[in-house]
Amino acid sequence: MASKRLHNASDGVPEAGDRVKRQKKGFTVGPDNLPDGTYRRKVQKIKKDLIHKAKVKKSYAKLKEREMQRQPQPPSSIDYTAEDDNAEPTLALHPERQEMLDKPAQSSEETRTDQVRVRTPRQRRPKPVPFEKEARLAEKRKAEAETRRREIEEANRQRQQKIEDRERFRKAMAKARTGGKTGQRKLGRESKVLLEKVKRVVG
Repeated sequence: MASKRLHNASDGVPEAGDRVKRQKKGFTVGPDNLPDGTYRRKVQKIKKDLIHKAKVKKSYAKLKEREMQRQPQPPSSIDYTAEDDNAEPTLALHPERQEMLDKPAQSSEETRTDQVRVRTPRQRRPKPVPFEKEARLAEKRKAEAETRRREIEEANRQRQQKIEDRERFRKAMAKARTGGKTGQRKLGRESKVLLEKVKRVVG
């Protein structure tokens, strides 16, 4: 078997020192071969959002850096030096600490007044009744049906009463018209029945 051919500088391959800077390829989101449609648009939207967020972060970092450079750095609150070690301890409070202790007393009075305001009971709205309107309508219909039923019952009772009266009158008249032993009509009985009929018609 033949040995492999070695690469020479004349072959056009750059050496280690002659390497040309290649351009950086931008980042990709999702596969490259997506067809144009919903998924591709979604991927493009995600990419745009990521780029926008990165730009915002970068600009915020620059602004923060500028602000930090403008403001002078505050001296550290605790500076231990040899002089502090040699100083004698005192029972007097630091002025800042004394101020902090005084402030809560004032703020506690304010919080008490706030609590008093909060504790006042507020009026509760009545609990909503489900299907309240429908229930009222149903009650109304029920009452109307009840009155109609009573009216019908009353009309039926009066009709029945009239039928019974008519039947009684017919029987009384038939009994009065039949002759007695002699075959004559009983005018006394007939007159009573007729008088009732007249009273009923007039009154």
